[in-house]
Amino acid sequence: MTVYYTKDHEWLRVEGDVATVGITAYAQEQLGDVVFAEVPGAGTVLVRGNDAAVVESVKAASDVYAPASGTVVEPNRALEDDPSLVNSDPEGAGWFFTLRLSDPSELDGLMDAEAYQAMLAGL
Repeated sequence: MTVYYTKDHEWLRVEGDVATVGITAYAQEQLGDVVFAEVPGAGTVLVRGNDAAVVESVKAASDVYAPASGTVVEPNRALEDDPSLVNSDPEGAGWFFTLRLSDPSELDGLMDAEAYQAMLAGL
């Protein structure tokens, strides 16, 4: 299992050709209390960099972008009933969807944990 990060504060936990996708702890801290999350349905085809999900907080609404291209395998329906999972466990139970990668080479442009932490330090 390998974890990657994007400059837009999404994370991907990759096992084989399937990635679990969510937003980072930093992103959820910036949003504040999450009150709504909309995730893509199973079978949705996503293109890297395009909108994939929506998260709304008491402060703002924000898009979650597809960090890689592929087909949604499983949406996290638990977020519909309890969107606060994004706040309480952003890099665990607060995941948004799993994605079957269509082009694993797209992962090459993403950051590892060390590079992501260095980017945050520069903000």
